[in-house]
Amino acid sequence: MESKMIPVSINDKFQFSCSKETPCFNECCRDLNQFLMPYDILRLKNRMKVSSEEFLEKYTLRHTGPETGLPVVTLKPDIADQSKQCPFVTPDGCSVYEDRPSSCRMYPLARMISRSRETGEITEHYALLKEPHCFGFDRGEPETVKEWIKSQKIAVYNEMNDKLIEIISLKNRIIPGALGMKSGSLFFMACYNLDAFRSYILNNGMPEGFNPDYTDTELNDDVKLLTLGYQWIKFVLFGKV
Repeated sequence: MESKMIPVSINDKFQFSCSKETPCFNECCRDLNQFLMPYDILRLKNRMKVSSEEFLEKYTLRHTGPETGLPVVTLKPDIADQSKQCPFVTPDGCSVYEDRPSSCRMYPLARMISRSRETGEITEHYALLKEPHCFGFDRGEPETVKEWIKSQKIAVYNEMNDKLIEIISLKNRIIPGALGMKSGSLFFMACYNLDAFRSYILNNGMPEGFNPDYTDTELNDDVKLLTLGYQWIKFVLFGKV
């Protein structure tokens, strides 16, 4: 039996529930190939009460996109477990559930977006991912896609993730080939290593011509700092305000 991707609209209903009573409980947390977005790392490192540097070193692997040269971050599997399970999974489930990554929250939905070049308007597309190992379907109460997004508190993740996707789209238009090593390092710092980016801004200030609306106090707010980081990348790497 193969996985199925079933297109659904925002008002379509489906049934899904995962709990310890589900026969496949925790199976989706094994054989890990988990990509992390910048906002995922922000939430997780604050949950663990460690710096972004510490979190990245202990819990992630860094890759470079072969075509874009952009850094890609994945969650490092538990090396002590041969099944390559998530380092945060326990027999009782996810130990960081309230701050779990966006892809975990969205499951079993997949979300794709398209952006109009003329207006910048985003159009969302959804699909229901049915995998043969998952027995969570047809359990729980029926919910619409819209209700699922609300109940799983996904909206803020989508909002922050879309800001990154906008930057990647901008990069691909301006610099279609691979990004250089220096530019890739700056991109990585401003997106993923927020504590290093904060120190960089405090020590070096803003580049000439870049005048974002922020205060030093806001540098201590990680969400605002990440938003600033996205603006900074646009200016420093691609010359866009």
